[in-house]
Amino acid sequence: MTVSHGDFPKRLHVALDLAGVDAGRGRIRQLAEMYGVSRETARKWLAGLALPETERLIDMATRFGVGFEWLVTGRGTRGSFDAVRDSGATYRIENREQTRLLGLIGRLSREQRRALIVLLERLAKSE
Repeated sequence: MTVSHGDFPKRLHVALDLAGVDAGRGRIRQLAEMYGVSRETARKWLAGLALPETERLIDMATRFGVGFEWLVTGRGTRGSFDAVRDSGATYRIENREQTRLLGLIGRLSREQRRALIVLLERLAKSE
């Protein structure tokens, strides 16, 4: 007999989407690598057959930019990226695309982020 963990897998998939983690078969591999677990464990999390430990759930909520309570229970607000602080400045995340962009940027190397900044500056100047 298998135990279902409710809608946790749906919320985890949404959190991964928002963080820019590729969908499909690669998602299991990426999740397993992020948390140092087997692909089978990651598959069970995404299928609702198992739940990560509390410490990992906290890390997931932080890393993927969603509220811990929302991720675990479905209650509360989905996004914890309501405001991102950097050197005293506040940036408001207004839509899903911006949240996804932040997730993708977080996966880039330092050199890739620098190249992206140059590209974005050129795009912004051309408008």
